[in-house]
Amino acid sequence: MKSVLNVAVVNFKVATGDKELNLSRICEFSEAASKRGADIILFPEMCLMGYDYYVDEKILQEEKINKTETISGNACKAIGEISGKYSNYIVFGMAEKKGENADELLYNSAVAIGPDGVIGAYQKIHPFESESVWCVKGEDPFMFDTEWGPVSVGICFDTYQFPELMRHYVGKGSRLYLNPTAVIEEIPKEGSRQAFVNYYAPTLEYGVLCNTIFVASANLTGFDGENYFGGGSCVIGPKINAFFETDFTYYAGNKDNVQEGVYMETIDLSLATRPLFINSKYTGAPDYRPELYKKFL
Repeated sequence: MKSVLNVAVVNFKVATGDKELNLSRICEFSEAASKRGADIILFPEMCLMGYDYYVDEKILQEEKINKTETISGNACKAIGEISGKYSNYIVFGMAEKKGENADELLYNSAVAIGPDGVIGAYQKIHPFESESVWCVKGEDPFMFDTEWGPVSVGICFDTYQFPELMRHYVGKGSRLYLNPTAVIEEIPKEGSRQAFVNYYAPTLEYGVLCNTIFVASANLTGFDGENYFGGGSCVIGPKINAFFETDFTYYAGNKDNVQEGVYMETIDLSLATRPLFINSKYTGAPDYRPELYKKFL
């Protein structure tokens, strides 16, 4: 299993409801990042059509269903051509349609595409507030296999308020967690940027500190319909230091950056030691005890 790879995250400005334009720009950014050697490219939550299109209650659900593709649709095929050309992985957020006719259901999904095409999709397990008006809740965790081991995916609210999901993935061997997200900065309220940073960054940093893994996060940036999104796309991971405790550093991007663009760095997943999940030299067993936690339910 390899450990060294190039990870790219994209601060992405959507055109609300304009699938063709957004897809074109996703492909352009993917091509540009691929030419720079990106092995994994991460785009934000709902970047194919925009986040605000689907939470807009003035737009009928029937219209939203008609505008939505399955993961075998044209958008995934177009992005798959780039992954195939460069033999890399691209993960991006979209509304996903499943079912037939009147039974069609929509999900807030993150699609993983690899050198051989669509690998699969993660359906957001914890939709945030008004998202539940248009999409149904997913039920299954999602990891995909790569040369660098299993890569795991959670979407936005999953990451910030439900640490159980990341912990589950790490217990299954994941050293890299992907967070396609859509976090709003509530401008023009006073202190909006600090409020954004206070919510967005500490939960990602804690994920690294608690699990000793790498976290890549890609956020929307700028206006999307009514809302202004805060950017801050980044790659965070463990930092080598002289202390027993885990420390973290920002390898690519930063929490204050609102500029649209690709932010990429080479990371070494061997630093993702996952100490809670390996046998302790003192007890011969992992400190993580899921069999015990099940008894709490």
